[in-house]
Amino acid sequence: MLQLQPQSSISLVAQIVEGLRSQIEQGGLRAGAKVPSIRQFAHAHQVSVFTVVEAYDRLVAQGWLVSRPHSGFFVRRRAQADGPAQTQVAAGQGFDAMWYMRKIFEHRHLSIKAGCGWLPGDWLAEDGLRRALRGLASEDADLGGYGDPKGYPPLRQFIAEAFAEQEVQVHPSQVLLTQGSSQALDLAVRRLVRAGDTVLVDDPGYANLLFSLRFQGATLVGVPRTPQGYDLPALERLIVAHQPKVFFTQPRLQSPTGSVAQLAHLHRVLQLAEKHDLTIVENDIYVDLDPNPRPSLASLDQLSRVITVGSYSKTISPNIRVGYLVAHPDMVEDLAQLKMIAGLTSAEFGERLALGVLIEGRWRKHLKGLRERLADAHQQVGQRLSGLGFELFAEPKAGMFLWARHPLVSDPVALSNKAAEHDIMLGPGHLFSADLGPTPWMRFNVAFSLDTKLAEFFQAQGLG
Repeated sequence: MLQLQPQSSISLVAQIVEGLRSQIEQGGLRAGAKVPSIRQFAHAHQVSVFTVVEAYDRLVAQGWLVSRPHSGFFVRRRAQADGPAQTQVAAGQGFDAMWYMRKIFEHRHLSIKAGCGWLPGDWLAEDGLRRALRGLASEDADLGGYGDPKGYPPLRQFIAEAFAEQEVQVHPSQVLLTQGSSQALDLAVRRLVRAGDTVLVDDPGYANLLFSLRFQGATLVGVPRTPQGYDLPALERLIVAHQPKVFFTQPRLQSPTGSVAQLAHLHRVLQLAEKHDLTIVENDIYVDLDPNPRPSLASLDQLSRVITVGSYSKTISPNIRVGYLVAHPDMVEDLAQLKMIAGLTSAEFGERLALGVLIEGRWRKHLKGLRERLADAHQQVGQRLSGLGFELFAEPKAGMFLWARHPLVSDPVALSNKAAEHDIMLGPGHLFSADLGPTPWMRFNVAFSLDTKLAEFFQAQGLG
């Protein structure tokens, strides 16, 4: 066991990293040896699992440990000198540690999930889902076989018609249904990115995507977000300097910042994409949370060089896992093949269920109520955070997130560890960083940040 010093000025994370690194260098932990699981280490040393996750992730990123899915963490076999390729692989392995961290989030049942990425169950379409279930049970539906490779045709038709309302001309054959937006983004990553490729991403950006790209072996170049959308001069410089082929971005109600890119920014992004032959993957999973009809990259480009991704997990239920991808016909055919190779077809039962909710007649009313509820939560949480001394990155008054920092908080990871001990989940900003670097920013899910216990916790830490 390591001898940790909780009263030391050196953080517990740094103590664990240095202690395990020393054991590896001195031969106490040999190459290939399995180290204790996160939970085992936390229990044995009486520290938070979040502390251990952060320490293990740093050790993985630095090349001392390697994470193997479903097996655990092992001491990495190190060459005398690591070359650039080895360093890149080690950094990419951080995906597994962060995946495990999300699993901890989901199963710890912390009562105040201020940093999470989903909505409370009673904010979702629970009644519509129950009615759709009853309707599906009464149908004489043939649910045998694997279904259509591209997904349930009536739902694809519905999505195509919804895009037509947004002035995007889409044929149902251009719609590929997926197991949530995560599979849609993963298919795009596997089709467009090869190990060693340089890709542009929002910085800060969508955490799941960032780790997926690292796992693929991509080199991530972050495009700075601003409250208005993008740092356009920086975007152009990065394109010229790195010559990337793909830009993965989330213009609308972005996670984690909540910012919305202005129309002029979207036009400029498309101009640069055309000039430099850049494919754009638009993550538009929060479109249904947007109370204002506004153009998307897909609508401005008409899917010429834009692939757009959507989902019903955020508004119907995360459990039904129904997402979609819409693109140029040739691209969709390639992606459909990848989908078949990876997992044959998506679940038609869930797709029928989603369609049942969407056409049941109360869907628009549900969305209207959900948007109003989120707007009210934004106002309350924004005022409360500002009153505590937090700086808000943007005030979108829509969507799920606020991105904020406090002048007295330099390390949100340490604050998150303390919060977990008080049954509170926070969202430290390094999870959303293109380079996993430290940042004072934190993501707040307004739907889970209304509880006054959150403000009381911050006050108890000397904030506000």
